[in-house]
Amino acid sequence: MTALVEDRARRVTRPDPGPCPVIETKRLTLRPHRLADAPAIAESLADFQVARMLMRVPAPYHQQDALDWLNRQAVEPDWALAITSGDDVHIGCVGIELLRGEWRVGYWLNRFYWGRGIMSEAVYASVERFFRRMPGATLHSGVFADNPASLKVQEKLGFKVTGCSQVFARARNAMVAHIETRLTAEDLTGPH
Repeated sequence: MTALVEDRARRVTRPDPGPCPVIETKRLTLRPHRLADAPAIAESLADFQVARMLMRVPAPYHQQDALDWLNRQAVEPDWALAITSGDDVHIGCVGIELLRGEWRVGYWLNRFYWGRGIMSEAVYASVERFFRRMPGATLHSGVFADNPASLKVQEKLGFKVTGCSQVFARARNAMVAHIETRLTAEDLTGPH
């Protein structure tokens, strides 16, 4: 019974940005995930060139991994926005979650959509909406040191480098140099 009361107390005091929104941009729709997204997620994250740049994604990545993740998202209060283009084609994800007391943003994009400015557009729209709901929050993120494209996305949006660390990357099964970043509403700039 005590655990139930403590769990309720944590939920009551937890900052809440509200439900995961639907966001329209010039080229994209960002929306909550659906179970039907599992095949597209699995296809994107089965590509080692994508998975190797993510901290918590295993390799190989299977459709059951996608289903397990989607089922957890249904009960989590954080935002996990599907990046979709055209006829609701799932091409990536932007997530904003409260982890160990800090708001963290992470993202990935199917490799066939790299180099088109899509990720800058999606991350900007997501964090801009988040800051409208949580104006005093600070977003933390980071990139692996061997991922300059992702760092460029963050720098364009106003993220500031705050340090470096070593983190474990599941897909690589190794420790990797990680550049830590931070963004406030005041620092947010639009994608150029």
